[in-house]
Amino acid sequence: MSDLVTRTDAFDLREAHVGPTDNVAYLLTCRATSAQLLVDAAADPEALLALVREGDPAGRLDLVVTTHRHPDHVGALEAVVAATGAGTAAGTLDADALPVAVDRRLEDGDVVEVGELRLLVRHLRGHTPGSVALVLRGSPDRVFTGDSLFPGGVGNTRGDAGDFTSLLDDVTARLFDELGDDTVVHPGHGAPTTLGAERPQLAEWRARGW
Repeated sequence: MSDLVTRTDAFDLREAHVGPTDNVAYLLTCRATSAQLLVDAAADPEALLALVREGDPAGRLDLVVTTHRHPDHVGALEAVVAATGAGTAAGTLDADALPVAVDRRLEDGDVVEVGELRLLVRHLRGHTPGSVALVLRGSPDRVFTGDSLFPGGVGNTRGDAGDFTSLLDDVTARLFDELGDDTVVHPGHGAPTTLGAERPQLAEWRARGW
């Protein structure tokens, strides 16, 4: 069952919190075509398949996009793909580490289509080499950030100063510099936020180094 449903004229957005680290899986349903995209088949395949059926009673799932290769984000991927026949997509530099074959390797600037919806791929280097976010334009815009951006900071770069700088640079240039303050951030764990709520902290994050 979904923990939250957001409905617009163009799409329904459902989310489910799964697994021991409160991973959030997101299901986008195109209202015009019933096409569906799942962001991160993280854990608990039965819960995720129930989520898919909430969006489409026939269980249609067109694509699973994995934001990055860490095990807590792919625990249900093999089972969900096997049950639905969905295609798979992930960032090029993380794709070979996934437990299933990846049908589409994503690069910065690519566009992922689900029915009539178009999501822009942003490569955010640092949490993992191939981490990606998905930007869905609308009123408001929405961005699915995986573990690259959370309320209060960027994702864990394990004390590597180069990875931290790379991630903060990418998040700044590819999200904060391009999207408005009302953009909703849907992270891979925990609660959503907005770019406007986080923007005043960018300098603080850079100064503290994490």
